[in-house]
Amino acid sequence: MSHGRVTHGDDASDRRRWEEFGPAELTRLAGQRPEKLYEAAERLCREASGGRSGGTSVARTVGRIAEALAGTRSRDCAVYAVDIVSRLLPLEAAAREEGDRLRRSVAARLVKAQPPRNLEPLFEELPDDIHDPAAETRACLLGELALTGSGTGRSRPDAYAERLRELGHPLARLPRTRLDIEHRFMVRVRGLGPVRTPQQLRSRFPEVPPTGSGAVAGRGAVGAPDDERGKAAAGPFTAGGWEREPEARFFALPGPLGPDDFGISFIEELPLDCLAGGGGHRGEALACATTPDDVLNELFSAAYIGGVNGRGQGGAYARLYAWESLYALMGLSVDTPFLEAVRSTADHRWVRFMAFTDWFHHDTADVAFAVLDPTRRRVAVLAATDTDRDVLG
Repeated sequence: MSHGRVTHGDDASDRRRWEEFGPAELTRLAGQRPEKLYEAAERLCREASGGRSGGTSVARTVGRIAEALAGTRSRDCAVYAVDIVSRLLPLEAAAREEGDRLRRSVAARLVKAQPPRNLEPLFEELPDDIHDPAAETRACLLGELALTGSGTGRSRPDAYAERLRELGHPLARLPRTRLDIEHRFMVRVRGLGPVRTPQQLRSRFPEVPPTGSGAVAGRGAVGAPDDERGKAAAGPFTAGGWEREPEARFFALPGPLGPDDFGISFIEELPLDCLAGGGGHRGEALACATTPDDVLNELFSAAYIGGVNGRGQGGAYARLYAWESLYALMGLSVDTPFLEAVRSTADHRWVRFMAFTDWFHHDTADVAFAVLDPTRRRVAVLAATDTDRDVLG
């Protein structure tokens, strides 16, 4: 077969032909003959909508075409890519999750590859329904633009963002500009990968020494279950497809916790699943003081990168999940303004902790935080672990 020719055939063979195209070949075609790629995507989606092909399989194949177009610097390619994921993708339930993923992926690629002038025409028609895939794609685009510092100052995108806010789209709640506390989002620093060992944790963050009074206070903590709050706190990890279900727990104390007692001695006395029992891993439990921007970045990265099996959410939704989780950890209502929430972070105490029990894998990624509220009477704990092993420990 010659990959230089775009040919037609029966439904199944046509789809297989496009499945065989590699990323480099699709990118070459996007640069040279974008209209042919769009026609192929249109034909495959039409056949799937007619019930002659599997919706999820077609969505993946067509999605690769849309991603190649989105990553090619051209106004036509941008329009084609958005139309594919906004209008053409199969809508049946089996393909819906793949469609959501592709809309987020295409939006991220468009913002990375296209200058804002190529994207502005996409916002000409204002939305009436936030559940419309076209509105969803553009909401993701606006969210990605905000993370690049290009989210405001253009009349059409500004008007579109305002309409989304009026309609109640969840992404429209987020600031249209990047906040200072978000400065680490999508920034990779060489040598600062996942923290896997006590030595790495101590080298990056100041350790909180254990205290006997902290242990006593921990034994007096009482659980304060809150399913909705727990779901929001765990959101970045569940959305990102981390292998084990995260643990999000909340506790109340009979009196204010001493200023030096919010450390591992206190945390180890809490009835946490992640600390229960022993384990085959060797190592000591420890806790280190951290900062809210570190916590927010870990929450963002959990959803943005996704778990080891890969379910990255794109920047716009990773940002949303991160903020929802941070609000839940601080116990803030969802209508708290973002800058007020940022100011409130300074009144909380933030701790990273590490333990060597069977709950944690110490394999690909482990994250564990504890947050003490300004009254020093309420504590939130969030722990997550990921692995690519077939059998979970």
